[in-house]
Amino acid sequence: MNLANIKGLILDMDGVLWRGDQPLLDLQAFFHQAEQMGLKVTLATNNATKSVAQYLDKLRGFGARLSAEQIVNSSMSAGYYLSQKHPHGGPVFIVGESGMVETLAEWGFFPAEENVLAVVAGLDRHLTYAKLSRACTLIRAGAPFIGTNPDLTFPSPHGLTPGAGSVLAFIEAGSGVKPLITGKPEPFMFKLALQRMQLAPDEVLAVGDRLDTDILGGQRAGCPTALVLTGVSTREEAAHWQPPPGLTIENLSMLLPVLNGGK
Repeated sequence: MNLANIKGLILDMDGVLWRGDQPLLDLQAFFHQAEQMGLKVTLATNNATKSVAQYLDKLRGFGARLSAEQIVNSSMSAGYYLSQKHPHGGPVFIVGESGMVETLAEWGFFPAEENVLAVVAGLDRHLTYAKLSRACTLIRAGAPFIGTNPDLTFPSPHGLTPGAGSVLAFIEAGSGVKPLITGKPEPFMFKLALQRMQLAPDEVLAVGDRLDTDILGGQRAGCPTALVLTGVSTREEAAHWQPPPGLTIENLSMLLPVLNGGK
């Protein structure tokens, strides 16, 4: 990997920038230093529970100020996919939280219980059996099943907790239909980030804590990759991953000095 060629970063959030509500490094200092180095930065997360505005608020709470253009998530990729099929928007059944509802609304899709264009599912921490049952019924009746991301777990201050993939697994078991995934490891979010930064894949380092989503997604998009060990995947797992990440580092605070030394 040619570190001197890196002009931008695509950073995962949960397990990289923070764990729950606890920052994993001085985010204000990190983003300031990245800017001083001339690096463009986009945050790309599979977590579809928050809207862009909510993420910007969370970042401000950590002292970091970014623009809306610097955030992409898997709700956006679901909205994009649906808009290709239904450019005028329409009703969808949503298994997800307010952030997903707000994001899909920006693409013209609104929550409904009947005659839906699709079932869109992600992490929902207010999940009920009734909602899961309705999703399965609609899918069995022919509604396409869209999943924001396949992450079975995500890191929290209390350890790994069930993620969107766990919700999708229930619906898949109950409906007999596999979801079409629009988030990582599919490359759409990376391509959207590259488009916004106006950089080529080999000029942007994709950084994450999960081999099966962040690293695989970056590799599929043609980006060099870096694994941080503050989230899900371990150094031992990285050693057996093929192809391995270009970098494996203990935490994100180590990244900029490494990049600076390579220029």
